[in-house]
Amino acid sequence: MKNYIKLLLLLLIVPFVSLAQEEGATKEKKVKEKLERDAFDSSNIIDNPTNVLLSKDALEVQMQHRFGLINSEAGNDLAGFWGDSNIRIGLSYGIHERLTIGYGTTKFNRLQDFNWKVALLRQTRSNSMPISVSYYGNFTIDARKKDKFNLKQDRYSYFNQLIIAKRFSPNVSFQIAPSVSHYNLVHPDMENDLVSVAIGGRVKISPQTSILIDYSQPITQFDAMQPKPLFSIGAEFATSAHEFQIFLTNNNGIVAQKNYMYNQNDFFNGDFLIGFNITRIYNF
Repeated sequence: MKNYIKLLLLLLIVPFVSLAQEEGATKEKKVKEKLERDAFDSSNIIDNPTNVLLSKDALEVQMQHRFGLINSEAGNDLAGFWGDSNIRIGLSYGIHERLTIGYGTTKFNRLQDFNWKVALLRQTRSNSMPISVSYYGNFTIDARKKDKFNLKQDRYSYFNQLIIAKRFSPNVSFQIAPSVSHYNLVHPDMENDLVSVAIGGRVKISPQTSILIDYSQPITQFDAMQPKPLFSIGAEFATSAHEFQIFLTNNNGIVAQKNYMYNQNDFFNGDFLIGFNITRIYNF
């Protein structure tokens, strides 16, 4: 009888031991699963946002500058340095490692943008998740004088973008980013919404230096004032807290929907300018 009792106890205990072993193996697997480093060093690849989010309680200060067109009609702008330039100053803050919010003010049209970026999926080193997917959006207000608008809501515009990025190696990263730009007020021959897709990449040529390329193609077709594709190429110099990008580009709106919806410069026809981005991150 005692042997039967021992056997019964053994049969009852074995499933719990097996379950504990499985849980231990699962926990061990989870501990070993590590996230891949961000595909890019900066929160922007020239004019498009990347999958980079700030760590919790980190503050990013950003300055973006675009000089005038190099081949402007004035003809005496010293490669655009004396021409009409656009500037944006922005602040971003890490609420959570998966959520960054920000605010920026831009010279052209006095645009005030409120933006956010959310990490939806993150690439892992084991490649169990082969890509990173992030969502970027903004709400922008045109702060020019009232006589420019009939209704208050005519000032508003919006931008939504899905960023699909992959770090192929420590030196090579690419992303593709479909987007929708929306303006409440547009020319009668234009649509209120513009669907576009952007492709960007980074190739590191040294631990601190990278070559950047960024191309955006409008898909929606307008009856008039069809925007030109956006193209930028440049270099990035990065440290642990600073990023400096200098480049040639054919757009100067800086705010995403302004670039996408209203760019009329053709890069490959000589309509380009010099620009730079400077960012500094403070960790608290």
